[in-house]
Amino acid sequence: QVQLVESGGGLVQAGGSLRLSCAASRSIFAINTMGWYRQAPGGWRELVAENTSGGTTNYADSVKGRFTISRDNAKNTVYLQMNSLKPKDTAVYYCNVVPARSDYWGQGTQVTVSS
Repeated sequence: QVQLVESGGGLVQAGGSLRLSCAASRSIFAINTMGWYRQAPGGWRELVAENTSGGTTNYADSVKGRFTISRDNAKNTVYLQMNSLKPKDTAVYYCNVVPARSDYWGQGTQVTVSS
């Protein structure tokens, strides 16, 4: 069974930065597209960034140019560097494969951006 553990969230002022990390209990990154998802209060869980096994990255329009996803297959870890944060980025952030597997969801990490 795979466990994904997200970390790095916190409270930050608008314009600030955070770096999220997601560690897997075993190696799943090398053969899978990995993604960062987020769910704002009252909202749907949405995919904001993905990184294919070949290294191609894609971003939602709402975060393009501000967020960067990267991965370290040797460490079974995927990262999300978030810059120029905005209050609308406030959400719980999760990592998962793309498309997401329901049995892979972790607890997520809370990101709160104050204005």
